[in-house]
Amino acid sequence: MGRDKSVALVEDIENLDQPIIGIFAQKHPSTDDPGPDDLYPVGVAARVLKALKHSSGNYSLILQGLMRIRMENVTGNAPYLRARVTRLDEPKAEDVEAEALSMSLRDIAKQVIQLMPELPREAGSLIDSMNEPGQLADLVAGNLDAPVEEKAVLLETIDTKERIRKVLRLLTRQLEILKMRERINSQIKEEMGKNQREYVLRQQLKAIKEELGEEEGDQGDLDVLEERIAKANLPTEAETVSRKQLKRLRSMQVGSAEYTVVRTYIDWILDIPWSHQTTDNMDIAAVRRVLDEDHSGLDKVKKRIVEYLAVRKLKADKKGPILCLLGPPGVGKTSLGRSIARALGRKFVRVSLGGVHDEVAIRGHRRTYVGALSGQVIQGMKKGNTINPVFMLDEIDKIGHDFRGDPAAALLEVLDPEQNDTFSDHYLEIPYDLSKVMFVATANVGDTIPAPLRDRMEIIEIPGYTRREKLAIVKNHLAPKQIEEHGLKPSQLEIGDGALASIIDSYTREAGVRRLEQQVATVIRGVAVKVAEGDMGPFKIMNEEDLRPYLGPVRFTSEVAERTAEPGVATGLAWTSVGGEILFIEATRMHGTGKMQLTGQLGDVMKESAQAALSYVRTHAKDFNLSEDFLEKSDIHIHIPAGAMPKDGPSAGVTMMTSIVSLMTGIRIRHDVAMTGEITLRGRVLPVGGIKEKILAAHRAGIKRVILPERNVADLDEVPQEIRDSLEFVPVSKMEDVLRNALESPEKLNLDGGADKPAPTVHA
Repeated sequence: MGRDKSVALVEDIENLDQPIIGIFAQKHPSTDDPGPDDLYPVGVAARVLKALKHSSGNYSLILQGLMRIRMENVTGNAPYLRARVTRLDEPKAEDVEAEALSMSLRDIAKQVIQLMPELPREAGSLIDSMNEPGQLADLVAGNLDAPVEEKAVLLETIDTKERIRKVLRLLTRQLEILKMRERINSQIKEEMGKNQREYVLRQQLKAIKEELGEEEGDQGDLDVLEERIAKANLPTEAETVSRKQLKRLRSMQVGSAEYTVVRTYIDWILDIPWSHQTTDNMDIAAVRRVLDEDHSGLDKVKKRIVEYLAVRKLKADKKGPILCLLGPPGVGKTSLGRSIARALGRKFVRVSLGGVHDEVAIRGHRRTYVGALSGQVIQGMKKGNTINPVFMLDEIDKIGHDFRGDPAAALLEVLDPEQNDTFSDHYLEIPYDLSKVMFVATANVGDTIPAPLRDRMEIIEIPGYTRREKLAIVKNHLAPKQIEEHGLKPSQLEIGDGALASIIDSYTREAGVRRLEQQVATVIRGVAVKVAEGDMGPFKIMNEEDLRPYLGPVRFTSEVAERTAEPGVATGLAWTSVGGEILFIEATRMHGTGKMQLTGQLGDVMKESAQAALSYVRTHAKDFNLSEDFLEKSDIHIHIPAGAMPKDGPSAGVTMMTSIVSLMTGIRIRHDVAMTGEITLRGRVLPVGGIKEKILAAHRAGIKRVILPERNVADLDEVPQEIRDSLEFVPVSKMEDVLRNALESPEKLNLDGGADKPAPTVHA
């Protein structure tokens, strides 16, 4: 007690034997000098047992409550408050309901005491000793953690049972609060105890591994793994899966097989690029320069790459194209992929599909299998470490399939720009975005690519190189590369243009440059032997004579003139998977009964072309000055050399017909002429495919005149200008035009059907 009025009261009653004072609570504790209106009307009459004075002048009183009193009126305000009061006696409650309420109050009070360790344990015994319900209610209410307003209401409640009910409500609320606090504290202690225990165990495990010399790096620490997940910037689904698997990993035994499987799976998720990408080189002039540095020719491919870059420059979110480079071996399809990546400033990834016949090679294994891994697509993305590499699918035309699945069908999702942004790998089981990847496929033959797969790709044909392009390639790229790879210095060896041209003409015959590079390497190896023996050169190889010590005799010569020196031999043009080739068709006749024999491993289409050619000749026998029965006592044998190679297609129709006419009339075919085209029984010449490859083959073989269907003239636009300038092209629509331009002496025949142009009769 420290107020002046309170101190005056204590000092005034200090000498009394057993002083009794009235205690009333303030409605507002902040009121410093309360009046009658500031006090609750019901208070307590209390006996002062002891008064202790402090050095500050304040007092501490020990009081004993006696009874309830009500303030009637104030009789004095100084030196302290005086009032007339009325004693409030409470009726005794001795019925069964009061006893039941008392029992409930004791039980709940004991529960509260158990949950409040700050209360003395003797409080329970004190409650048990209380037999009077009203006293029990007052004892519990006095120790309740409740506002003064609520305690004042309890004090004013005279009815014992009603007061017990109010105390029960307050006590029950406090019990629920205490229980909730206990649950929260237990949960916090449990979590803290678990984390502390795990921390201690990890520290102990780390110390043990350090003692054994088995301390693992970042990969062995699951905490570091969790940090990697947090920093990996994973998509929402990938992050959810990885954290779930990491949680499983923490509860597993380190040596178990399942631990290794889950750990490997998390590593795969973190090793695959999800957001990291390289910036494209948007300088179109620089891209053109890089492509020209790496490859000579290939204008169509370079144009397409520049177009792609231009579109990307205008529309950054354009999806990556699916290109397919189609051409014979050795034309630079794979190296062109590397050049594209270097020009664009992207990473290069290559996957070979040759011989792949299992779907899991593309989509991966399910994780339930032992040794499961993701497919080659996801593995390639891991190697590239960016989401926008140049991804080369090599030899896509050589995919197989068996009972284990169809890899080509699995590739449909990879190569479809409309759905490859959610590619699903069986091992990951998380959608992966491939839409930013630039896929480049390679193939030798387009016919063996499944139609649905081919429909999703943009085919760019690379038919082969001209002689001038080959010379530029070997001079600028292949020869310097091989000299460096064989440990020689450029100053030690000089290979002249004449020698390189001789290798192209006399030692190789191909659409690409692979065999050409091998022959150049053979020459350089021979020089390397001399250098290793001590002869430091310099060496000069300038012509064909200088090549013979290294490459031996000439392997290829122009046999066209030799082959066509006799009637019945025609030079045709054919398309193969390795480029264009010239095709000799030989016809001879012998004594027989009018049969025709075909040899050379021909397909059904070529056999039908031969039958159509013979029928045409027999139909127009008079125009060729032949008797109508010229076949009655003769058999015809048509042979196409290289019988070990299967041959089929419609391109040899005009060649077979010309060969038969030359045989029967005895008129030789010009040795510098090659031809291609399909025929009908009415003598029409139909268009065929592969014109560019065939013309390149004719140019390599030294042909000067090419006879081709009139409807194929538009295909000449794809032929390089230097080839067109060196050849004579004769478009034809009828068989008479073919014979007129192919035979050495067409005037001996009645090709115009006129009787006024007699020709010597050739008897069969």
